[in-house]
Amino acid sequence: MEVTFLISENGKRELLSIAREAVAHAVSRQAYIPPEPDNEELRRDAGGFVTLRESGELRGCIGYVEARLPLYKTVAETAAKAAVGDPRFEPLSDNELKNIDVEISVLSPLHETKSVDEIIVGKHGVLIEKGFYRGLLLPQVATENNWNREQFLRYTCTKAGLDQECYKNPGVKIFVFTAEVFSEEELGAAREESTIERK
Repeated sequence: MEVTFLISENGKRELLSIAREAVAHAVSRQAYIPPEPDNEELRRDAGGFVTLRESGELRGCIGYVEARLPLYKTVAETAAKAAVGDPRFEPLSDNELKNIDVEISVLSPLHETKSVDEIIVGKHGVLIEKGFYRGLLLPQVATENNWNREQFLRYTCTKAGLDQECYKNPGVKIFVFTAEVFSEEELGAAREESTIERK
């Protein structure tokens, strides 16, 4: 299973710019509606996550699993929520903006797997679901933590609020997906000053 479409370098830079703008507006408590891009690939519906890091440490991460919006809108909305709406963190402050690195993960559609043997660590993200319980971890999380498949599944169960061994139980659904991941740091993207007017 592969990502359904790839993002060009220009497209990646445009998405990172949209995310940066959305973060700055959210921190300033100002609304941001991104202009519709000319780039067709950014107007396709796609799920995605925006991850914010400060000095390499996680500072916020929010995303939409399903392809519910055009990609550029997905990025704008999730970037703003990652900045001020991740319940694990205090809202980002204006002073932190210059130290934040923005990372975007564009998701493929979910694929339900019948065997955990299909999961390839470093390639696949995992979503575990049972009833109203749901937990997701992006592919890069396993790589960054040097987890094997079993550890990845256990932590995804924990993220869902379930027992660590829940992935072995009947009635638990396991979905996999791939993600195209890129960041300002990776592309050397400039952390430009937002266009918002400071009040």
